[in-house]
Amino acid sequence: MADRLEGNAWTLGDHVDTDVIIPAKHLITFDPEKLAPHCFEGVDPALASRIRPGDIVVAGHNFGCGSSREHAPIAIQALGVSCVIARSFGQIFYRNAFNRGLPLLEADLPPGSVRAGDRLSVALATGRVENQTTGAVFDAAPIPDFMREIIAAGGLIPFVLSRCP
Repeated sequence: MADRLEGNAWTLGDHVDTDVIIPAKHLITFDPEKLAPHCFEGVDPALASRIRPGDIVVAGHNFGCGSSREHAPIAIQALGVSCVIARSFGQIFYRNAFNRGLPLLEADLPPGSVRAGDRLSVALATGRVENQTTGAVFDAAPIPDFMREIIAAGGLIPFVLSRCP
C-alpha cells in the first residue's frame, strides 16, 4: 500500500454503524466479492456500484459503531476504498479495520469541507489531507509507523507471518 493515497470522496454522516455498512442478512459469507455489492446498502443501495478503486470514505463521528462484525472492513476493502477518514471510529471497528489492512484516519474536518466527488490526496505518515478540488488542506492524526507496516503487509496476520522464520 502506498503512503500517499488519492481518490474521490464519498461522504457519510455520523454514527454509521456496522449494520449499515454491511447488513446482517449478508453475514453468511466472508467472501469479499459477495460482500462488496451490499456495502453501505443501509445508507444508499446504489452506493457500492458508484464507488471506484482508490476512492475515500469521509464520515462524521463514531464511524463503524455497533456490532463487532469483521465483515464491515472486508466489504469496504472489497469495494476498493483506499481509506476512511472520520471524526471518530467505533473501537472494535477501528481494531478490525487495521487488522484487515484498511487505513483509518481521525480528522475533525469542518462541516461541508469535503463534498461527495471532491478529489482528495491523503498522506498516511503525516496525516495531511488535501482537498484537490477546493485547495483546502486539513490535518488528520498520522498513522504510526508500525501500523503502516501492518497495512502494507495486508493486515495483522500477513504482517505476523512475514516475520516468522
